[in-house]
Amino acid sequence: MSSWFERLKELGIELPQVAAPVAAYVPAIQVGQQVWTSGQLPFVDGELPVVGKVADTTDIDVADTSYVSVDKAKEQARIATLNALAAVDSLVGLDNVARVVKVVGFVSSAAGFHGQPGVVNGASELLGEIFGEAGQHARSAVGVAELPLNSPVEIELIVELAAERP
Repeated sequence: MSSWFERLKELGIELPQVAAPVAAYVPAIQVGQQVWTSGQLPFVDGELPVVGKVADTTDIDVADTSYVSVDKAKEQARIATLNALAAVDSLVGLDNVARVVKVVGFVSSAAGFHGQPGVVNGASELLGEIFGEAGQHARSAVGVAELPLNSPVEIELIVELAAERP
């Protein structure tokens, strides 16, 4: 692949603007040949389009807006991952990425919810679509009681940079 941006264009995906930090941190830092992102929420135009705890739809009243379905949370993980890639791009340029090393996904989980890996698949599958084999990564999918701003998911990335940059 000559350019990750060409691949994004083929997929019809546009990177968003870097999400503004909601506290005292930076969106990403470079350490040697790696970039580590801060946890990214699924902001769209500065807003969280979906909030609440993730639950199996069989266990909740789908009209209850304090809960988020697994499918909707998986979409939010995808959006948060695009925000993480935007942070990488703003720091070093996306085309300098050699591979994705690790994904950490946090899922705000309703009591008894155990489907965190399926939610974080939204991030992993997107990275596979974009980076192919270079998108295969180590991963953690963690259920938590609460996330900032009542977000259903938060995603962190670690990427390795190419030795020679374009």
